[in-house]
Amino acid sequence: MFLKSLIGLLRPERGSIYIDGTDITTCSNKELYEIRKLFGVLFQDGALFGSMNLFDNVAFPLREHTKKSESEIKQIVMEKLELTGLLGAEGKLPGEISGGMRKRAGLARALVLDPQIILVDEPDSGLDPVRTTYLSQLLIDINAQIDATILIVTHNINLARSVPDNIGMLFRRQLVMFGPREVLLTSEEPVVKQFLNGRMVGPIGMSEEKDEAQMAREQALADAGHYDNGTEDVEGIIPQMKATPGMPVRQAVERRRRRVLEIMHTLPHSAQVAIRESMEENGDTQVLPAYTGNAPQYQGGTYDTTVRHDTTNG
Repeated sequence: MFLKSLIGLLRPERGSIYIDGTDITTCSNKELYEIRKLFGVLFQDGALFGSMNLFDNVAFPLREHTKKSESEIKQIVMEKLELTGLLGAEGKLPGEISGGMRKRAGLARALVLDPQIILVDEPDSGLDPVRTTYLSQLLIDINAQIDATILIVTHNINLARSVPDNIGMLFRRQLVMFGPREVLLTSEEPVVKQFLNGRMVGPIGMSEEKDEAQMAREQALADAGHYDNGTEDVEGIIPQMKATPGMPVRQAVERRRRRVLEIMHTLPHSAQVAIRESMEENGDTQVLPAYTGNAPQYQGGTYDTTVRHDTTNG
């Protein structure tokens, strides 16, 4: 529902969605058509046409939405297939290749119109951990080469910790927290910490939310030493995946670093310490601002990391 709303396939009952300065909830169909050209989408299952080979699958958006000649289309398609490591497989049908190759073919198709925003829905769906890591590295490398915004929807804890520059968390149909990865990975907010550590104890339950009685029972079991089979608590900030050597410098990393420095003084002391240690480990020698006490949480612009409990969406 979230991704469908972003590209205008679903219209929210209330609120606005601005893409490149245009509110897609109120714009005309013609305007929406043009806005959608800014997007590329990698679906969970690749969403390839089973009767078309990989070349024709990747070429499909160009043939449908542009007036390019077949020679131009061939050049673009082969570039995207090379970018995603699929040169030589263009003549194969989706049923003849592995799940990882289908994901990469779907990514090549998402890139073929040179989008400014790439939506990636559960990239690890149907993949084993090794191929998930390969696909994650591919996304990082593509971001280094084209500097497009890549928005990933995932329930994979390891992917969420190691790939994005900025992380948001949806809970109870609400964006409860959003900001640079360093902020969320050092958060003590119960719902964020529970998710990142895969624990049963906390606000998140099988039916998404719990009542106070259930939370109290689970907390009592935890206090009594009952092991809830979550992952071990991760302290500090784990390293982010880096672009493959030889790739261009990822501009998004520098943009995120500047934003972290801007809001550093608003973060808890423990978060500041973890962020300093992380930057030192990554060779960032810039002098960081010192902790100045209990400052209010950052409230400015897009990077409002306040956790909201009372607001609900339609």
